[in-house]
Amino acid sequence: MLCTTQINETVIIDLLRTRRSVRKFTEQAIEPEKLDLLKEAILRSPTSKNSNAGEFILVDNPNIIEKLAQCKPSGAGALRTAQLAVVVLTCERQTVAWIEDSAIASIILQLTAQSLDLGSCWIQIRGRDYNEKKTSEAYVCETLNIPEGFRVLSVVAIGYPLHQTEGKKFSNLDFGKIRLNGF
Repeated sequence: MLCTTQINETVIIDLLRTRRSVRKFTEQAIEPEKLDLLKEAILRSPTSKNSNAGEFILVDNPNIIEKLAQCKPSGAGALRTAQLAVVVLTCERQTVAWIEDSAIASIILQLTAQSLDLGSCWIQIRGRDYNEKKTSEAYVCETLNIPEGFRVLSVVAIGYPLHQTEGKKFSNLDFGKIRLNGF
């Protein structure tokens, strides 16, 4: 019989073994109970110095999701069929670790979605361009009326996967990237 600790240890690795980015979703709505769990998960995400400076905009309006899907020339198409878009942002004045905190919240959100049989796709916003004159971040801020001082790292597309895909095979993992006690 497995002890509780062993069961809990296998839950995370099993999620990592099966998680893949999903770029096409079904039209099935996400149940309110699952939305509540996603909200709880992002609010429980670790933050530097316990700043809890992250903010999250959940978008379920298809018209707004379609506008977000236009935030950059390529790489945001997964939003077009998503039932939910979660914009991950942080007030830059509240923490120097806004990028790290936002990244942690984004992946916690993705792993929680996976645990709920939902698919997800990270849409990178920071450092991307909407066009030659405007960044993707500025476009998202304008679209959602985000006040000055907030930085947007990502938008996570979430929904029920249209197709099931397998996770990376163990044989494809590059253990040569792991070193002990130095490079």
